[in-house]
Amino acid sequence: MADNSGKILKSIQPGRITFPILIGLGVTGYFLYQEFDPAVLDYFSFTLQSLFWFFVSFIMMAIRDLGYIIRIRLLTNNLLSWRKAFNTIMLWEFTSAITPSAIGGTSVAIFFINKEGVKLGRSTAVVMVTSFLDELYFILTFPLILLFIGRTDIFAFGDSMMEGLPWYKNQFFMFALTGYFLKLAYTIIISYGLFFNPRGLKWLLLWIFKLPIIKRWRPQANESGSDLIATSEEFRRWPLSSWLKAFAATALSWTARYWIVNTLILAFFGFHLLGWNDHILIFGKQLVMWIMMLVSPTPGGSGFAEWVFKEFLSNMIPLGTGMAMAFMWRLVSYYPYLVIGAFVVPKWIRKHFINA
Repeated sequence: MADNSGKILKSIQPGRITFPILIGLGVTGYFLYQEFDPAVLDYFSFTLQSLFWFFVSFIMMAIRDLGYIIRIRLLTNNLLSWRKAFNTIMLWEFTSAITPSAIGGTSVAIFFINKEGVKLGRSTAVVMVTSFLDELYFILTFPLILLFIGRTDIFAFGDSMMEGLPWYKNQFFMFALTGYFLKLAYTIIISYGLFFNPRGLKWLLLWIFKLPIIKRWRPQANESGSDLIATSEEFRRWPLSSWLKAFAATALSWTARYWIVNTLILAFFGFHLLGWNDHILIFGKQLVMWIMMLVSPTPGGSGFAEWVFKEFLSNMIPLGTGMAMAFMWRLVSYYPYLVIGAFVVPKWIRKHFINA
């Protein structure tokens, strides 16, 4: 891990925020230009109530991060202080924001947690368990959303349903289905390795580290695998109450993030635009959107996320406001991590590598 530090540090340089910002703003600017209509401004209201709900949208993101911080402290048996847990989560989110959605910051998170004083094998297990809990939330919630809200309503967009397009031929359904099965396959592998056959997972690690490009780190992989076996034993003995707490923190994080769009709609359109049933539907669409973003090849889903938002929620908000709302959504839920990371990363590097 130490030998690989240089490559990891290079991959999280703050300068890498430029690419996802340019993609996101470029796509946003293009669609804003295409759909701009001065009359659309009449739909927006800017009052004290708008400021309140816009502030609440940032509170939702803070709650989301708080849930992650609580969870990582639980999984490390409070070895991470609140400050260290905050830095780790911000570094993790920053890495996720500058890498393709399918890659995310998971692989680098092991490095972050290890540098904060958590043993390498345990840090590997902690990251795997966090991934397991995240994916479990999606896997359990997605079918429930389809069951209680309905497939037709969830995947309706624009005028597609008026044109008679069946839900199973809907492009968004295909994106969501692909993302869901990728998450399901990943969860099955992680579950098997963590809870049933950690030795098999170690064997897989050692087999992967036979590849010439990473062969030199095979001894470290062997040590991590041994530590992982011991740590997985601990997680298998975890009481049900601990698992429920960790999953509750996970559910809190993701649920808060999904309510951001609802708070933004309340901020700019008030309560008169949608009923409570519509807000539940938007929550369901948010979950599906995040599953679809898994297949995006761009850093943090830049460009793809804005397009999906515009198309997927186009029948829920006034015509012509989709891209403006998409920009506000990303302004709250994505860009802050790029800014925070640009400050946290240099301080973290100085602490662990320059002043160490």
